[in-house]
Amino acid sequence: MNFESSQLIIVTLSYLTLLVLWGIYQGRKVKTGSDFTIAGRNLPGWVAALSERATGESSWALLGLPGAAYATGLLEIWTAVGCVAGIITAWALLSWRLRDEAEKYNAETFTEYLSKKHAENGRWIRLVGSLTIVFFFFFYVGAQFIGGGKTLFVMFHLDPEIGMLITTAIIIPYTIYGGFRSVVYTDVIQAFVMIFTLVAGPIAGIVYLSNHPDLFAQSIPLALQKSGDQYTSLVGAFNGFMAGIVVVGSFSWFFGYLGGQPQLSTRFMAIKSRKQAIKARNVGIIWTLVAYTGALMLGWIGIAIFGPDTLHDREWVMPAVILTIFPPYLAAVLITGAIAAMISTADSLLILSATELTQNILHPVMKKRGLFNNSLVTSRLVTALIAVVALILAYFSPSDLIFTIVSYVWAGIGGTFSIVILFSLFWKKYHGKAVIATIVSGVLFTVIWTSTGMDKVITARLLTFFVAGLFGLISTLLLKKTHQ
Repeated sequence: MNFESSQLIIVTLSYLTLLVLWGIYQGRKVKTGSDFTIAGRNLPGWVAALSERATGESSWALLGLPGAAYATGLLEIWTAVGCVAGIITAWALLSWRLRDEAEKYNAETFTEYLSKKHAENGRWIRLVGSLTIVFFFFFYVGAQFIGGGKTLFVMFHLDPEIGMLITTAIIIPYTIYGGFRSVVYTDVIQAFVMIFTLVAGPIAGIVYLSNHPDLFAQSIPLALQKSGDQYTSLVGAFNGFMAGIVVVGSFSWFFGYLGGQPQLSTRFMAIKSRKQAIKARNVGIIWTLVAYTGALMLGWIGIAIFGPDTLHDREWVMPAVILTIFPPYLAAVLITGAIAAMISTADSLLILSATELTQNILHPVMKKRGLFNNSLVTSRLVTALIAVVALILAYFSPSDLIFTIVSYVWAGIGGTFSIVILFSLFWKKYHGKAVIATIVSGVLFTVIWTSTGMDKVITARLLTFFVAGLFGLISTLLLKKTHQ
């Protein structure tokens, strides 16, 4: 082992060890099931904002988006515009409303809020909603494990499958022990590391390019120009109608942010007060604008350093760029930004999935049959089980592209539940039967559309939102509300 490798290992292990210890320390304050699931609904605004952003971006912003920018050039700007517009809309219009609604209905989970809001069909909403979330989040958690494997491969040349196991082993201890509270406060640390990576990386990258004339290009504009017309075009290699489809498809990430991501909406619900929600909005929006600019630039800097289509896996571009432009000890600190992104999302998804499964499915059954019903113990056991299943699915996933897996979940969960949340908040006639119809139609459409390959023609991220919305509209008007 050479000196550079030793520096990488020491810094990475130190960071991850401190992260786990910090999570366990926060977990000592967890005494009840409510603490485990939503931190007592008492989060300061800045904490909720940083946790929401770290959770929302995951390996997507550190690996997936830079990889897509590396592969397509300026076309990926539309993805960033859609995401940023969705995040700003969510923070400006939905965050404080969801916080107030959670307080009004004393709701601790995403589907608990929906079931209490539409109490006439609450039991079925809990069941259908929870099963939907758990199903899709198996894939989402698996995407984070895949991201861990890729990052550790680029850093240490570890077998990606071994890297996935290591990532899982890091996450499980403090997530099982401290639940939502541990997850949120480790997210805060990771949000700072991620934004540092997404700021320092592009700045140093631009300086590096200008000082190394032997590279593919000495600037981002020159790199895009030398790579071909499709890299400098906002519509890529497409023309006419197909160009419009591609642009709208990229922008369609917008729809998944409109309250439809339970792991993000839960952060809104957990904010301490309306005043703190305003502070959270400002922090969340500023973080997002900076992060997405940095993610795109890292991908384009990768083109300038390595040339187009030279990396075996486009999603290696961020760690490859960082390892090239920084000394090993500093590169290790910055690349932990990618690991931080994966951990911050994986642990959040695990907690939310376990909470939904435990609170809405297992506890009612156990209580009815007079079985052991300690909510804290059950939540911890279920969290561990979900992590194991997600790891197995990651090993057998038909795609190892984080971008593709996240896109699938974004359609099935985001497109579907965004309609449910928007109608629940802004349409008084919307009722429980329509909620169930919306969820079922959105899920079935996503699975069928994607499995038949039609997602490659028009993305389900766009169509699921409108299909679920149409079913929600029709079912609201045609079905009679069940009276309690």
